[in-house]
Amino acid sequence: MRELQNLMARVLDVSAVMIGASVASEIRFDDVVPRGVNEAFVLLAAAFALVIFPAFELYQSWRGRSKALLAGQVSLAWLVVQGCALISMYSTMHHVDLVSRLWFAYWTALAGGLLITWRFLAHGVLSHMRRAGMNLHQVAIAGSASQCDEIVRRIDAEPGSGFRASALYNTMPQSARPASEKDAPVCDTIEAFARHIREHDVHELWLALSLAEERTVVRLVSEFRNDLVNIRFIPDVRSLALFDTSTVIELLGVPAINLVASPLPASAQFKKAMFDRVFAALALVSLMPLLIGIAIAVKVSSPGPVLFRQRRKGADGRVFTIYKFRTMREHKEAPGTVSQATRHDPRVTRLGAFLRRTSLDELPQFYNVLRGDMSVVGPRPHALEHDDLYQSVVKGYINRYRIKPGITGWAQVNGFRGETDRLEKMEMRVAHDLYYLGHWSFWLDMRIIAATIVHGLIGRNAY
Repeated sequence: MRELQNLMARVLDVSAVMIGASVASEIRFDDVVPRGVNEAFVLLAAAFALVIFPAFELYQSWRGRSKALLAGQVSLAWLVVQGCALISMYSTMHHVDLVSRLWFAYWTALAGGLLITWRFLAHGVLSHMRRAGMNLHQVAIAGSASQCDEIVRRIDAEPGSGFRASALYNTMPQSARPASEKDAPVCDTIEAFARHIREHDVHELWLALSLAEERTVVRLVSEFRNDLVNIRFIPDVRSLALFDTSTVIELLGVPAINLVASPLPASAQFKKAMFDRVFAALALVSLMPLLIGIAIAVKVSSPGPVLFRQRRKGADGRVFTIYKFRTMREHKEAPGTVSQATRHDPRVTRLGAFLRRTSLDELPQFYNVLRGDMSVVGPRPHALEHDDLYQSVVKGYINRYRIKPGITGWAQVNGFRGETDRLEKMEMRVAHDLYYLGHWSFWLDMRIIAATIVHGLIGRNAY
C-alpha cells in the first residue's frame, strides 16, 4: 500500500511539472505544448524531480508535521530541481539562451503551486478521513501524569493528524493519575503496558520522559527490541528549558535541544535582521525633515549636545553606544550610578518632556538598528548600571539579551515603560520580554509596531 502511494505521488509530481509547463506555454506563446528546447527542458526537470524529491523527504509520511514546513520543503526542492535542470541545459546542450525567461518564470511558479496544492488537497482528504475515525495510528504514551495529559491534549487538538491515544504508562503512579485516563487506559507497570501494546497491535510508542528517567527509557526500549514498534523520544525538559518552545538544532551532524539559548533559529534571526535594516533605512529617509527639526529645537532649547550617548548591552551581552535626542540639561552623576527620570524631574527640559512623552527622543536609534546594534522590536536596553542591579534580583533578567534589544517591545506596548521605581514593575517588564522571546513571530513584530504607532507613542510612565 505504501509503495502504491509513493508511485502515485511521483506520477502526480511529474504531471504537475508538465501541466505547469503547458499552462506557461499557453500564457507565453499561445501554444499548449512546449516546443523544441523547452520540451527538452521540461523532460529534464521531470527526471531531476524524480531523483531529487526523495532527498527532501517529500515522499515520507507527513502525519502530524507542519503544513507550512511541507510547503517550504516542496518549494526548496522544486527550486533545486530547476537549478539543476538549468545547469544541465547549459553544460550539455548549450541552448539555455534559447529558453524564454518569462516562460521559465511562469512555469516555475505554476508548477511549484501545483506541487504544493495537490499535497494540501491530499492532506485535506486524509485529515477528513482521520476525523471520521479512519486511517488512524494508535499511540501508547509513557510519562508522568502531567506529561501524558499534555500529549493527549495535543493529540485531541489536532484530530486530523490521525493519532489516537491507546494506552498510558504513568511513570509516577504514587504522585497523581492522568486526567486523560477516561480516553485511554492507564498502566502502572511496564509489564501491563507492554502486554496492552502487544494485545492491541499498537505500533507507536512515545516516551515523554525527563532526562533523569534514563533507566525507564532503557527498560522500555529493551522491552520492545524484538517488536515492530516505532519508539519516539519526546524529552520532557520543562523544568530545565528557558523557553517553552525549546528548539532542536543540529551540531556536527548530531541533534541537540536548546535548553538555555536564543529561542529564535538562525533563519528567523536573518529574516528579522533583513526587515530591521530595510525598515530603519526607510524610517531614516522618510523622517529626515523631522529629525533635522528636532535636532535644531534641542540645540536652541538648552546648552549641550544634540544627541545623548550612553553605553548599553546588546545581543549576547555585547556593549554598544545608544543614541537619543538629549532631553535633559547637562548634569553630573556620581561614578557608577545612573538616576532614572522621575515625574516633574527638574533635569528634564520643557522640550525634552514632550520628546520623552511622545518617544520622539528615541528616533535616532534607527541608526543603531541600521548598524546592527539593535532591532526595531525587542526588549528595551537598560543602562549598564541597572543591568548590574537587576540581573541579581529579577529572575530571568539577563535572558532579555538573548536577542538584539529593540526601539519598542511587547512590554512597552503593554504599558511597562518609563520609570521602574518598584521592583514589581521591572519584574513585569522582564516577564513580558521573556514572553516575547518565547512567542516571537513576524506577525507579532508587526502587531507591536502597529500598537506603537497607534497608542504606544504616548505613555503615562514616560517622563
